[in-house]
Amino acid sequence: MLKIYNTLSRQKEPFIPIEEGKVGIYVCGLTVQNYSHIGHIRSAVAYDVIRRYLQYKGYNVTYVQNFTDINEKIVARAREENLTPEELAEKYTRAYLEDIEQLNVKKASHYVKATENIDAIIHMIETLVAKGYAYEVNGNVYFSVDKYADYGKLSGRSLEDMQAGARIEIVEEKRNPLDFALWKKAPEGEKDWDSPWGRGWPGWHIECSAMSMKYLGESFDIHGGGADLIFPHHENEIAQSEACTGHKPFAKYWVHNGPVNLKGEKMSKSVGNFYTTRELLEKYKGVEIRYYLLTKHYRSPIDFSLEELEEAGTSLKRIINTNNNLKRLLNSKPDTENNNREGEPLPDLAALRGEFLQAMDDDFNTARAIGVVHDFVTAINRLINAQDFVLTDRNYSFVKEADALFTEFLEILGLNIQDDAQMAEEGVYEPLIELLLEVREMARQKKDWAMADRIRDGLNELGIIVRDTPQGVIWEKERG
Repeated sequence: MLKIYNTLSRQKEPFIPIEEGKVGIYVCGLTVQNYSHIGHIRSAVAYDVIRRYLQYKGYNVTYVQNFTDINEKIVARAREENLTPEELAEKYTRAYLEDIEQLNVKKASHYVKATENIDAIIHMIETLVAKGYAYEVNGNVYFSVDKYADYGKLSGRSLEDMQAGARIEIVEEKRNPLDFALWKKAPEGEKDWDSPWGRGWPGWHIECSAMSMKYLGESFDIHGGGADLIFPHHENEIAQSEACTGHKPFAKYWVHNGPVNLKGEKMSKSVGNFYTTRELLEKYKGVEIRYYLLTKHYRSPIDFSLEELEEAGTSLKRIINTNNNLKRLLNSKPDTENNNREGEPLPDLAALRGEFLQAMDDDFNTARAIGVVHDFVTAINRLINAQDFVLTDRNYSFVKEADALFTEFLEILGLNIQDDAQMAEEGVYEPLIELLLEVREMARQKKDWAMADRIRDGLNELGIIVRDTPQGVIWEKERG
């Protein structure tokens, strides 16, 4: 049974959706004021795998992700770039979607923006004011944390601890320093919207509550985001949502991915210690970055380094080469003359599949699942690279099953190892390599060993590794 670590209960719980067969997921996206960085991409990849695995298990998944596309930071950044806030938000929203496409992240069922849901946000604030959970002062509307008895249940903090330990900007008009803005009076001359409390724009927290409930209902299954959002963002979401509807839980499972650190310090745009996704994609393939992120459990912190990313790329090559070798064997004809030959023991594919699914059922443990993939790779290579391996009908059937299982593993993890660039590259060079190997085979038949060795060594120098096996010639391209 699938178990998920729930931040709300601080333990792993069996996953039982609110409505049988269906899962609603809301994930907090980014504030679109700049290019995404590796921390944002980690979140995108983590929840993409969660979504993929739930779909693999047969659930109909509705996946919603938001963009915060109006606030003070966006306005300030727009001035720097000589753009309107709308133009700036559109620029970086588009850039983010282009970036995650290269990492094979599936498109959300709904991408939602604060500026496109002002009516829903205002309606929710009106309800909170009418119920006595919110108050208006000078065109600003605040949520009163004192009115909500469960405030702090997600982060595990008391009001007293929060007041003592939090760095809160002192706003004299608030009744309590912890009260947070639902509606803000916008700076003079900036983009704003009309409301019952005057022209302004929404606070950060309210947009996620209003939009998640609009698309997923008053209670839904999974709310995700970075661990840095537990307090105050997600704490505030729970308070205002459950106060508004009177329904609990707002979200049944709260899932949080760990931070990405650089030299021990959390990556942050405000600090400036980050690699943008675009910078990394100039040097590394999207599948390499994705694989690197998945070698860590999604809840664990990552201390990012380019050296580790390089090592992950090397590890990924073993998976790519094994995949290519399986595909080549499938395109070969079985050696039916040896069907009576006593077969060597075959790897236990059912056991490997069980171990992989067990890892994924344990709170989406991709780190352990990738370990199983490498166990699979080792077992397959030990078999097909053995000197006495013959592609009998029995072994061909096994290779077909192994290839199907490999595809299943890679699809769950979202590792598209035959990306467009690789396919284009191999589409150009593969026929030439095969032609050279045909010439080499002709030379071998004529016992022109010098020519055969020259072709093999020349290909090796070009990064094409050629191996002669009992079932024929196998070649693979070094990647690096």
